[in-house]
Amino acid sequence: MNGGMVIIGAGECGGRAALTLRELGYDGPVTLVGDEPHLPYERPPLSKDAMVADAPAVKAIASEADLADKAIAHLRPVTVAAVDRAARLVKLADGGELAYEKLLLATGATPRKLPMPGLGRRCVYLRTFGDALAIRQHLKPQSSIAVVGGGFIGLELAASARKLGADVTVIEAQPRILMRGVPAEIAAVVHAAHEAHGAEILCGSGIASINDDGRKVHLVLANGREIDADLTVMGIGAVPVTGLAEQAGLKIENGVAVDATLRTSDPAIFAAGDCCSFPLAVYGGRRVRLEAWRNAQEQGALAAKNMLGHDEPVSSVPWFWSDQYELTLQIAGLSDEAHASVRRDLAGNAFILFHLAEDGRLIAASGIGPDNAVARDIRLAEMLVAKGARPDPADLISPEVKLKKLLSA
Repeated sequence: MNGGMVIIGAGECGGRAALTLRELGYDGPVTLVGDEPHLPYERPPLSKDAMVADAPAVKAIASEADLADKAIAHLRPVTVAAVDRAARLVKLADGGELAYEKLLLATGATPRKLPMPGLGRRCVYLRTFGDALAIRQHLKPQSSIAVVGGGFIGLELAASARKLGADVTVIEAQPRILMRGVPAEIAAVVHAAHEAHGAEILCGSGIASINDDGRKVHLVLANGREIDADLTVMGIGAVPVTGLAEQAGLKIENGVAVDATLRTSDPAIFAAGDCCSFPLAVYGGRRVRLEAWRNAQEQGALAAKNMLGHDEPVSSVPWFWSDQYELTLQIAGLSDEAHASVRRDLAGNAFILFHLAEDGRLIAASGIGPDNAVARDIRLAEMLVAKGARPDPADLISPEVKLKKLLSA
């Protein structure tokens, strides 16, 4: 039985895959299975616009009419119980079954849970639009918010809470915020911006105990300091959702393991987005897993192509961004293997750090500044990384040398 294309996970990645299948001319059945009641939507606004907008709404990537017009069946909210690889069947929790010719796992990631006793209903995580609506009810003057974790999600939420007048304390166990993938020089700018807007950031602060009594959350830090909050939001990272893949016997390696074309250890099953790890050619085949909006978008489209037999490898350079207060941070590439870094200062206190490998290759660029001050140069740097360029560090430092000129060299 040929069931066409089935996609498990109706977020950014799964939604893009379904739309791309139609854009590429596939005319067989396309079924998108999601466990939320909403249309496929973008998650980045959840920590920002969904918190501060007068009338929060999901930022859908397709309307009901779009899906109907393209004959994409969107099952929601539906839970998948199992995948039967031998029979090529997706088994639903309600007893239903979906046959597939090719299957895409776009199950995303889920917030890492804080492994401590004492958590209650005022200790929450942000992953869904429903989570965002519940959190924003507490973001108001005179309310106190504790954010556990100084990563992108926690800091974006902290910025939104301050905009709405809430008292905010960010608790980060590491020596500084944004330890993962963000240079210390840029993290220091972000830290200063939060303090300038009235948020308190406590680094090197482990939590000794936490107790939600139903009215307040009482936190005791390892140094003995006590903090009371009306709401505590945990933002300590995310873990890939791999339960279905594990049940089906697929290879797991920091997520669902896929090859360069996003195919899993079963040739009829693909995985894409936050849930999968894949080899990245621009970094010598290093296996990575990315939790990023653009990666989900691009891999959704690429998975659709390869489900149709294109066999096109992942070739993009990782790209991340974060908006906090008036600042925008952008990073192209992976800087953790850098041998050296050089800085280019731009107008308006913006700057970019260029990260170089030992052989002189540009492997990443990290920038920060008001609004879109670094956007164009980060895009050009991304293209230089993809090209494997070895620019003269002096040219990278000098604002007089246009990156576009280096790209054409």
